[in-house]
Amino acid sequence: MAYTVKVPAPSPKGAPSRRFQDVPPITRQRAEQAFGSNDSTRVCDALVRAVFHDPDRRWAQRQCLRLARHSLPEVRGLAATCLGHIARIHRAINRKSAERALKALLKDPASAGRAEDALEDIRKFAG
Repeated sequence: MAYTVKVPAPSPKGAPSRRFQDVPPITRQRAEQAFGSNDSTRVCDALVRAVFHDPDRRWAQRQCLRLARHSLPEVRGLAATCLGHIARIHRAINRKSAERALKALLKDPASAGRAEDALEDIRKFAG
């Protein structure tokens, strides 16, 4: 079931955004193609679209877990955030694998804050 999701649009120089943008669905084939690129914008866009719209949370979680080990810090950070989104959207997650990945990201200064937030989302929404 597709529905419209809006997320804050990027703002110049890190300023808070007051605009929102649609997050349209993406096919798994296109998402997997994007995940194979080294373009962080493309990978991150595909991950958010997949997590918000793919009905199979297990597939989405596998993508997050794989991307949590990506070479680019912005991809690792978003993978952490998206694990929290899965818990919030589906009210369920494979806790063992998600927590293992997030605890590893706690040691990564570029991703630690997002990993902490995702762990809290998992506790709150997938209790």
